[in-house]
Amino acid sequence: MTSATRVLVLNSGSSSVKYQLLDMRDASRLAVGLVERIGEQTSRLKHTCLGTGESREQSGPIADHDAALKAVAGELARDGLGLDSPELAAIGHRVVHGGMFFTEPTVIDQAVLTEIERLIPVAPLHNPANLTGIRTAMALRPDLPQVAVFDTAFHTTMPESAARYAIDPRIADRYRIRRYGFHGTSHAYVARETARLLGKDPADTNVIVLHLGNGASASAVRGGRCVETSMGMTPLEGLVMGTRSGDLDPAVIFHLARVGDMSMDEIDTLLNKRSGLFGLCGDNDMREIRRRIDEGDEEAALAFDIYIHRLKKYIGAYYAVLGRVDAVAFTAGVGENAAPVRQAAVAGLDGLGLAVDGGLNAVRGGEARLISPASARVAVAVVPTDEELEIATQTYELVGNRS
Repeated sequence: MTSATRVLVLNSGSSSVKYQLLDMRDASRLAVGLVERIGEQTSRLKHTCLGTGESREQSGPIADHDAALKAVAGELARDGLGLDSPELAAIGHRVVHGGMFFTEPTVIDQAVLTEIERLIPVAPLHNPANLTGIRTAMALRPDLPQVAVFDTAFHTTMPESAARYAIDPRIADRYRIRRYGFHGTSHAYVARETARLLGKDPADTNVIVLHLGNGASASAVRGGRCVETSMGMTPLEGLVMGTRSGDLDPAVIFHLARVGDMSMDEIDTLLNKRSGLFGLCGDNDMREIRRRIDEGDEEAALAFDIYIHRLKKYIGAYYAVLGRVDAVAFTAGVGENAAPVRQAAVAGLDGLGLAVDGGLNAVRGGEARLISPASARVAVAVVPTDEELEIATQTYELVGNRS
């Protein structure tokens, strides 16, 4: 194993960079931060050094990702954690789409960059930004291993019966049309942590993972391997989300184009940015929706019911796919914090061995915990996700194995 033990995790969006610096000796966080509104006059960098507890913020124009990463490097250097430190073993990059080519974390070289670029047509919003962050980091530290960890990689174990759509396979292959799935680092981490919570070997554990944030996805994990997931070729398919519709009859698109005279771009915007909870009731924050429900708002109540109905359908479907379920695990912002969502999603599923203890479900905390009665046949758990730790772990293991 390499003697350097720190990993910098970068998540580069179109106008933002999230980052964490971790020491893999004990998986502790040394620094965390966010650069947002890159390219605007109102750019902002928020940085916290966990060692000292000091937080700093700077505002003002940050022209591009190159300037953003240089600003991040400067903040880290002020804490004695600079990118030139010999303790830095690697930089791990979140990459949203790896297609079928990338099934595991990969050290980045020119061939890898080329393949990520070739996947831009199936991930036009994410892969270009991911590439920009990678190229900028490589320019800053060309001597340092840079590792791509792909959101899609965990789902490449799905059988063809789950990954294929029922269309002409020649057309599907030509245009790379298949179910890829996303949030893979979260699903991998949570499935493994759920097994640990149960005191079981992940290889012997079947888990339904419900990653419920503004983006939402479900996965069926058999023995540590994904066998089905709700998101498809893009993150639009599946559960009802904050602003995305999830599952939809494809003919709706034809109807909107022909009868509604909407352009493809307008339909794309409708389904990705003006649908889901936001489209149904004007809010995509579950806390606000629950507040409105408590005040008797029928529009918010219907949006919540539609959200839960879709969630129940996927729980039942994935139960059937797995055959035996050891646990259902809730994670991400809504899954970890919205007790009413967890309660409603499991309500009425006693016949499947699923139940929630009201008292346990109401407890808030940052640790993985069971919220099902001790007598329940299937465990229901809340497992906080940690995608950055998963990226750092996969990055460090790969770099260490190459040393």
